[in-house]
Amino acid sequence: MLSYQHAYHAGNLADVHKHALLSSALAYLTQKDKPLSYFETHAGRGLYRLDGAEAAKTGEAAQGIGRVSGWFAPDHPFAQARAAVTTEHGAAAYPGSPLIAAALLRGFDTMTLAELHPAEVAALREAVPRQRAQVLQEDGFAMALSRTPPEPRRGLMLIDPSYEVKSDYDRIPEVLEQLHRKWNVGVVMLWYPILASGAEAGMARALRRAFPEALAHEVRFAPARPGHGMIGSGIFVVNPPWGLAEEAARLTDLFAAL
Repeated sequence: MLSYQHAYHAGNLADVHKHALLSSALAYLTQKDKPLSYFETHAGRGLYRLDGAEAAKTGEAAQGIGRVSGWFAPDHPFAQARAAVTTEHGAAAYPGSPLIAAALLRGFDTMTLAELHPAEVAALREAVPRQRAQVLQEDGFAMALSRTPPEPRRGLMLIDPSYEVKSDYDRIPEVLEQLHRKWNVGVVMLWYPILASGAEAGMARALRRAFPEALAHEVRFAPARPGHGMIGSGIFVVNPPWGLAEEAARLTDLFAAL
């Protein structure tokens, strides 16, 4: 059983990068009065506490959203999603991507969330109302391939593995190519860590070769603590929505100024 639990890392700079772009993409897609299909392959627990023991142990949230929340004006979709969650769960609550999506999607949109870790699945089912999303305890890649193309065909899939399974770096380009063949109109958003070891570099190159028109965006930041291997965050988006490249460029400047 995989041991990764995102509670130790929620709200870090990689989350800020990922959630800012995810919320911007969803805000654009929901402008049109047509339903969306939303998927997550590695959903986590959905709701995190910035005042919890896990966050205190790593300090990553304090160096992340605690440091840069001013980057997002109240009308930014990331700030709006956070406000919806803190209104319901308290000021120290931080939304994972399932709750960001739940805050921004409409009642007629569909959500399908996959997660393997039993404790995370149980917490996710508490965090996201049953009438809002279908929560599945199953392999996220298998879910992605078995449930596409969806109905409605418009939609977005977030692929956000922990990369505990190192073969994911080799597997993901093939999975994205399969997904795109099955669901060529879908927005597919992949997050990946940028590591001091460079373990992700081959995957990133393969993705750029396979999808030359995709949005590939990377930011760098200092390690969360001495010896920590993650030194940046990458987002790769097949069929990026209009305006997402501009938000990515804004984030490039903000991260560079840290």
